[in-house]
Amino acid sequence: MEDLKIQNVNLQESENLERHRTEGFSGSKTLVVRRGAPVRVSMQLEGRAFNPKTDSLRIKVLLGSLYVVMPVTFSKKVSPRRWKAYMDPKDLNLQNPSIFISSPASAMVGYYGFQLHAFTKGVKKTSAFSKFILLCNPWCREDAVYIPFEAQREEYIQNDSGLMFIGTAMNVVSRPWSFDQFEPGVLEACLNLLRVSPQHQKNRKMDFLKRNNPVYISRVVSAMINSEDDRGVLKGKWKGDYKEGVNPSLWTGSGDILTQWAESGYSPVKYGQCWVFAAVMCTVMRVLGIPCRVITNFNSAHDTNANLVIEEYYSETGQKLKHSADSIWNFHVWVECWMNRQDLGSGMDGWQVLDPTPQERSEGVYCCGPAPVKAIKDRRIDLFYDIPFVYAEVNADVHSIVVSEGRVVSHTKDTERVGSLICTKAVGSPRHQNITGDYKLIRSPSSTLSSGSSTMSEDSMLISRGSSRDMLVILALDKAPFAGEPVHFTVKAVNKQRVARRMKVHLNAQAKEYNHSPSDTFWERHGVVQLGPMEAKVIHQQILPTEYEDVVGDNVINLAVVLEDLTSHTRVLASEEFNIASPELNIEIADEDSIVPNKEQTAKVTFTNSFSHPVSGVLTVAGAGLIQGKVNFRMLPLRPGSSVQQRITFIPNKVGTKMLQARLTLSHINSTIRGFKMISVSRA
Repeated sequence: MEDLKIQNVNLQESENLERHRTEGFSGSKTLVVRRGAPVRVSMQLEGRAFNPKTDSLRIKVLLGSLYVVMPVTFSKKVSPRRWKAYMDPKDLNLQNPSIFISSPASAMVGYYGFQLHAFTKGVKKTSAFSKFILLCNPWCREDAVYIPFEAQREEYIQNDSGLMFIGTAMNVVSRPWSFDQFEPGVLEACLNLLRVSPQHQKNRKMDFLKRNNPVYISRVVSAMINSEDDRGVLKGKWKGDYKEGVNPSLWTGSGDILTQWAESGYSPVKYGQCWVFAAVMCTVMRVLGIPCRVITNFNSAHDTNANLVIEEYYSETGQKLKHSADSIWNFHVWVECWMNRQDLGSGMDGWQVLDPTPQERSEGVYCCGPAPVKAIKDRRIDLFYDIPFVYAEVNADVHSIVVSEGRVVSHTKDTERVGSLICTKAVGSPRHQNITGDYKLIRSPSSTLSSGSSTMSEDSMLISRGSSRDMLVILALDKAPFAGEPVHFTVKAVNKQRVARRMKVHLNAQAKEYNHSPSDTFWERHGVVQLGPMEAKVIHQQILPTEYEDVVGDNVINLAVVLEDLTSHTRVLASEEFNIASPELNIEIADEDSIVPNKEQTAKVTFTNSFSHPVSGVLTVAGAGLIQGKVNFRMLPLRPGSSVQQRITFIPNKVGTKMLQARLTLSHINSTIRGFKMISVSRA
């Protein structure tokens, strides 16, 4: 009888990629599939056909030194808890038999090898070898990362571009980002991140065994995104110059960062700040099959002594002082990942906070989470991981203290400022979704007003207020500030006593980066106001573009007013921080409704100079699935009020919704102008 011989094994790539929703990884040299779903492979036999009566097949699947051996049966009944290999007896081609390999819904993530052995009457006759990459499966109900709606899976797994949100809660700024999970080299870099982790290097077998659990995977990734304790991806830097690397504000996507890290032999990429750390982690988690989204917490507290109180100090003239180790970042960015928490109970399933920005150590390592969002809202600080730290970031009280000659002359408490807005990109829409209520109890508008909020008029935007027994001060912007326009604001001084009073008014403006104490005062005004009994006066002020443009740029303004009673020397403080919205680049697409792969398209990027002086710079255009790499153009000096257009050509190579993003980095001014356009690429 002629021996059975396997000529080759066909991994049926196109069919398996479609079945496992991994078409985006079609450029990978290794087949990419998801756990808990069958993979079809077919054998090309040389010579005689397969004989079910005398021949049998066995498959060995290997992950590192771990392996499982299973016979190929004719039963299609599979279990979500164990490996199974079978042939479909109703569709059996004996010359080219197909085999289905089904992995458990809790299989370990990683590179797998498999061996196919054929036996005739119990004697091995032939073998074949191949490999595949196994990821988590949010489409599989038995998988711990199962998320129930297709729109969510599309947004939190498949979407390779998105928006992050920065600025301030009053004036939210959209920042486009390319997650790049399907770009060349990114998949391999993400899997190698697990391989070079300390956990894997210390005990490979134990690391592989634990890779079935998204809680474990997410903690490994959270630590590996920063380079503080390991060969992690990014080196953080928050002050000084960035000459040895890239200014964090200039990154536009995760692909450049992850491939640079891998190609350098896993040397940290310089430099990252919170939104870069979070965006890169979002890419890694989406690649591994764990639903992930980027979160912004506005007025985020960093409570160094864990007392849930942030102290801020001001001089008697309203200058913010650097007297405390605690801080409030105008915004802080982390990620949420969706998973079951069998270690905590089903009540803690769902979104989990993970923060790769190195701030505080967790079990000795710079990582944070996964902390269930439900546990943060319920203040379950007895659970793990890192719930007290995240709880403080969204709930700490702010104590504002005015000091004069080393003595405290005013002390106020604000319980609403921290965590004033928590948001993420809305599913399927280029706007932000307010999820503050997922993290904390939100007071009704009536209770907020009763706690002291007040507006100057129908059109004004409340900033802050300070009050004592004798007087009240309210600071309000007339409208959200925009670059090139004066910042208009009003100060309302109120005498709460039945006798006339003279009061000093001190106004102070300082520029600050989102996570630092302010720099020196760049604008100030001082004056005296006479108030009759129970009288209120409104003082109108403005900061001109020529006064703020050279110091603010991408930074924010800390504006404070101190009202001093000249009789009692009582002082009250009102302060707030706000950003100045930059102009945006406008992107128009020719033939927008007929964009198909492999056909050249044209875009037009327009910039109008709203600054009070000429500007020049470099325009950078990028887009995953649209443009290979980046395209740069130099913009010559442009007069105030003038516009310039740049024509861009691109050739889409992937179907789906893609993002074309443009960034204008201005010379001699700390400001970057951005714009983006969502493009729908249809099948030809």
